Amino acid sequence: MARVTGIGGVFFKSTIGRAALAAWYEKHLGLTLEPWGGAVLRWPDDTADDKGMTVWHVADADTKWFGPSDSAFMINYRVDDLDGLLESLRAEGVEVVGGPESHENGKFAWIMDPAGNKVELWQPMAWDEKNKGS
Repeated sequence: MARVTGIGGVFFKSTIGRAALAAWYEKHLGLTLEPWGGAVLRWPDDTADDKGMTVWHVADADTKWFGPSDSAFMINYRVDDLDGLLESLRAEGVEVVGGPESHENGKFAWIMDPAGNKVELWQPMAWDEKNKGS
């Protein structure tokens, strides 16, 4: 049977202009923009000990998880050094709205992009109860 094998891309509209929002992601989150305006994230470039994965999840309509954003989506970006990135983001004036928090599968934090979208940042770790609180 034919089936989905992974996430092929994330596409969303910008309320502040495509080029401005793409430049913000390049500057603050290090996404290298290609000449056509998007970024390509390749699994072989990710060195996390979970060997790479993409999570897909449907939230209830009344979820508070995406708040304070009014968006119907939230993108989770894998990062290699959450604490270092948060330090840089704060110094650059980016709004950090939560975290860092440690969970069984890694560390998480949340920021707001300039278009009002909540963004989840995840430093993955192999699933282990000992990761909580670390």
